[in-house]
Amino acid sequence: MSDEQRVGIVLVSHSATVASSVAELAQGLAGAGATVPVAPAGGTESGDLGTSADLIAAAAASVDRGAGVAVLTDLGSAVLTVKALLAEGDELPENTRLVDAPFVEGAVAAVVTASTGADLDAVAAAASEAYDYRKV
Repeated sequence: MSDEQRVGIVLVSHSATVASSVAELAQGLAGAGATVPVAPAGGTESGDLGTSADLIAAAAASVDRGAGVAVLTDLGSAVLTVKALLAEGDELPENTRLVDAPFVEGAVAAVVTASTGADLDAVAAAASEAYDYRKV
């Protein structure tokens, strides 16, 4: 599968620094580099903590390669913002999905899986399965 056909990933955090750092971590651990389109969408336009529908929509558009977009979020209002965008119907690329997954582990699993050329269902499933990762 060409790079143009990979699932895109958007990481939504209340913090621009957290979103960017998790994107960097996931791409670095996956060894995916430029092969998986990943975009952070953190904070507000003014650089404050929070979420921005405009930043999320722009991030989703930037990673859309026609194979779907997986959106992972950190906390409650980020989820609500993405759900509102999905309900609007025209703010996010077609085949955009909010994925229920832990933010860091899910992001890594999503990027690793997307780097194999997997479809949106497989990327979402891998990210969600990260809930099962035990640390002890």
